[in-house]
Amino acid sequence: MNLISPEIPGLVWAYRFFPGENRCQRISADSSVDSLQASEGWLWMHLALSDARTPALIERIANLPQAAIATLTSHDTQAAITVSEDVVHGTVVDFERTFDTVTKTIGWLHFAVSDRLVITTRLHPLRSIDRVKAAVEKNARCSRPIDLFEMLVIEFQRTLISLVLELTEELNVIEDRVYGEAEHRQQPGLAPLRRTVVRLHRHLRTTLALLRRAAASEDDEVPPGFIDAAERLSDRLEAVDRDVFALQERARLLHEEIDSKISSETNRHLYILSLMTAFLLPATLVTGFFGMNTGALPFAGGSGTLYAGLFIALSMGLAWMILKRIGIL
Repeated sequence: MNLISPEIPGLVWAYRFFPGENRCQRISADSSVDSLQASEGWLWMHLALSDARTPALIERIANLPQAAIATLTSHDTQAAITVSEDVVHGTVVDFERTFDTVTKTIGWLHFAVSDRLVITTRLHPLRSIDRVKAAVEKNARCSRPIDLFEMLVIEFQRTLISLVLELTEELNVIEDRVYGEAEHRQQPGLAPLRRTVVRLHRHLRTTLALLRRAAASEDDEVPPGFIDAAERLSDRLEAVDRDVFALQERARLLHEEIDSKISSETNRHLYILSLMTAFLLPATLVTGFFGMNTGALPFAGGSGTLYAGLFIALSMGLAWMILKRIGIL
């Protein structure tokens, strides 16, 4: 469980990196706020937006543009990547997690990257950010802040790949049921799967467009190494997006196949109902005629019921011959 520090409001964790070294120093939860402003190395802070004091902390310790501070402290649920005053900031999609399980619920990570500082904020615990933390503690190489940002996006890509594999397995099971002998009208897993894939594809396309636009900035407008990192990340996300799009197409075709089978079954039922109507319509006319409450009806006495039954049988036979002749049967 992540503890909120009494000295550093909203702190989930913080690390200080030193240039030329493969190690980093974790800043303890009981450290003072002043310890975050040391001059050596560069800092990564991960903060929880659930603490109302987090915005004040960011404004106090971070020399960031107001636009970047607004991004870090917002609860926006739209992807965004912006370059302003040598700082890259924005919001990227991730997946939420609970204490003991991972979920497919989409969450949002807010970030700001400068040449001396990386700040990330979130409302709920996220998958990818925890993996980056684990990699950092294993002495992953991060010589510059932009390297950590690249690691964040790469971990999201890896999480996305594993999710695509999970969704592919689910789709395979549904396909086996649809194209097999199982009931095809009851596929409760297909609708949420399609919603997840469609949302992922939309957010991926948005993130790709934003990365490419940010990569078009001048070198002196972004932190060192950002343009090269953005190009590498664009290639990675483009490859994953193709897989997501292919999964979306498979889910769409499967949905159309289910609709086609339902329509075919409905048409078959209507066909049978129409045949029954065609057979019974002449008999209904006969019974309706002899059921009139009028005088001088034929066969009113004697064996009239037998004759009426014969008329019914003959009319049904005539209807069958006509349907057979015109090719309906």
